[in-house]
Amino acid sequence: MLSMTSTLPEAAAPEVRAAVAQLPAYVAGKSAQSDLTAALASNENHFPPLPSVLEAMSAQAGRIHRYPSMGAVEARDAIARHFDLTADEVACGPGSSGVLQQIISAVCGHGDEVVYAWRSFEAYPILVAVAGAVSVPVPLLATEHHDLDAMAAAITDRTRLVILCSPNNPTGVSISPEALEEFLRSVPPRVLVVLDEAYIEFQRGRGVDSMDFYRRYPNLCILRTFSKAYGLAGLRIGYAIAHPDIAEGLRRTAVPFGVNRMAQAAAVASLAAGEEILERTETVARERRRVIQALRGYGWDTPDSQANFYWIRASDELRVQLLDALSGADILARGYAVDGVRITLADATTNDRVLAVLADRGRFVPEGGAAE
Repeated sequence: MLSMTSTLPEAAAPEVRAAVAQLPAYVAGKSAQSDLTAALASNENHFPPLPSVLEAMSAQAGRIHRYPSMGAVEARDAIARHFDLTADEVACGPGSSGVLQQIISAVCGHGDEVVYAWRSFEAYPILVAVAGAVSVPVPLLATEHHDLDAMAAAITDRTRLVILCSPNNPTGVSISPEALEEFLRSVPPRVLVVLDEAYIEFQRGRGVDSMDFYRRYPNLCILRTFSKAYGLAGLRIGYAIAHPDIAEGLRRTAVPFGVNRMAQAAAVASLAAGEEILERTETVARERRRVIQALRGYGWDTPDSQANFYWIRASDELRVQLLDALSGADILARGYAVDGVRITLADATTNDRVLAVLADRGRFVPEGGAAE
């Protein structure tokens, strides 16, 4: 009897889609290598979890043999109450990246265009490509802000989605209310505008009241996360606020039971701990002002970050020098090829370690030229 392998024609092996094979891998910030390592590459919250959050999570530990609610009902209800919305206007997912993937899947088909600023959050082009859509990146202004005029001009008949990141990751700068108003007026109503506010709790001073804009512009969707200010990065829960038809689409594209019951309980408890969260973000904002002022005193041209990190624009040569110098001091930061270095804020002692490395800007001046 002939074996199957001798009678069947040679078949090609399974392959992933070409678009997937060509995707750049998402590069996560390096994790701490020891207790002495300052892990400042991932914009994690350096504060430990709140006791009330840990208590809420512990109460769910004995129930992890049961599925969580479908559609993260408990978290959606709490978010809706927090913002005076209906639960129909809220969709949850595994972090804001997971929710953004739901958004792109819900509104974009093959070949549809997605406009976003660049450089911005590294996941944007990856998520767009996975959906089979087309990225339309628009370079930042020299001030590190979104070039909203150019982004508006980049909208075509194929555009289905525009992503704005404010405060922008990795540059830290925010979009002003006037600039956002003018931009939203120029965008066709058929185009969904996502305002990614992953770091909004760290913003101080006069900023965008995104809920006011949301109520006035039906094509605006607000994207937020519990990973940063709320310190729930390890639990993966984020959410979008959108008008009911859009929010329902996001829930339909979500992975079933994608937000676990501990994450939901932690999110609900975090929203109830508003005063404690405010106190923590105030501490970060004070350190941000101190660190940026010191850096400018050393000669670094650092923009006014409104997030829990700050940005140094740098050539590749300077980027390598900075990362090597910080690594030599057991400090991990995030480098971006061609563009620069992002450093997360932490406690005052850790921030001082960074400042000690960057205090002598002259040591980073490339031979025969000026540092950027």
